Amino acid sequence: MDVNEAISRRKSIRKWQDKEVAGEIITELLDAARRAPSAKNVQSHRYFVVKGKTKDKLVAAGAFKQPFLKDAPAIIVCIADPTQYPQSVDVDETPEHYAYIDLSIAASFLVLRATELGLGTVFVAWIYRDKIREALDIPENYIIPFVLPIGYPDEDPPAKPRKSLEEIVIQS
Repeated sequence: MDVNEAISRRKSIRKWQDKEVAGEIITELLDAARRAPSAKNVQSHRYFVVKGKTKDKLVAAGAFKQPFLKDAPAIIVCIADPTQYPQSVDVDETPEHYAYIDLSIAASFLVLRATELGLGTVFVAWIYRDKIREALDIPENYIIPFVLPIGYPDEDPPAKPRKSLEEIVIQS
């Protein structure tokens, strides 16, 4: 599968088979994220791989609004540290903006690699960050924009429609 095919095949999956994702595969996903570019090569992103009792602890703490998260074989909690970026003097961006952007790029690499390996994922940003922070003892300087539940799909939802290029490209 090439990158274009992975982009075309990627879907938001919310139902998984009752099958563990091997540690070697999780490592491959995290390596894909590690290789993503970041502003000033800061690489401020970090990942908690949550399974088993730790996942149960997050669910019990009420960290997630969506009930499907409890069924995911693994959840990757994606975090980044804005304090690692230099304060910009030439542009309007803040270190927090860079952290969000860089983490999103890295997570997209991870999701495309997961698709290539036959795994299903979905970006979930509707979460209770304070409960996640407390349960995983995440320092205050880290942002927690989203989590990625991951597993072998037990559904094949239809592709959602996308706008045409004419609708999204602005010619100047």
